[in-house]
Amino acid sequence: MAEELALLVADVFEAAGALRRAGEALAGAEGQTQARWQLMSVVSEESLPVARAARRLGVARQGVQRIANELVRDGLAEFRDNPDHRTSSMLALTPSGRRALEAITARAEAAHRAMGEGIAQADLATLRALLRRLTEQTDQWAEAEAEAEAGTGAEAGGAKRGTRSRAATDRLPE
Repeated sequence: MAEELALLVADVFEAAGALRRAGEALAGAEGQTQARWQLMSVVSEESLPVARAARRLGVARQGVQRIANELVRDGLAEFRDNPDHRTSSMLALTPSGRRALEAITARAEAAHRAMGEGIAQADLATLRALLRRLTEQTDQWAEAEAEAEAGTGAEAGGAKRGTRSRAATDRLPE
């Protein structure tokens, strides 16, 4: 089981890399980067403070702040007053930002149709469900490890966080 999971992790990293490269190409065709595309997408439904957008993206607030400032500078987004917090503005798309996002999204939809050709809808749904379950279980494990480290020191639970077993690293893509 552990060996098969290690192989799956390597496959997921490889797929993530391929999807990241494809995303950069899709966004680049519209004069954007994947990071800008992701941030525009996150704030497309509702205005969000930069810190909350960063949490949703799972990245550092400082990086998201830099990208948000670039989007504002380029007229694709704007900062609005936050009724809940005077010093934490909300990031919102401008009409130009919405048009840019719509153009990238249209390219992505066409690319997704091509990438998914020959893969059954049911297989995709099963894969998504399994990946969500794996993500949830991984997060639960990481939280338990962090709690154990906090409660009994860095050596709790064996290896320190951030280390990988030899079996896992032996199978990482080159």
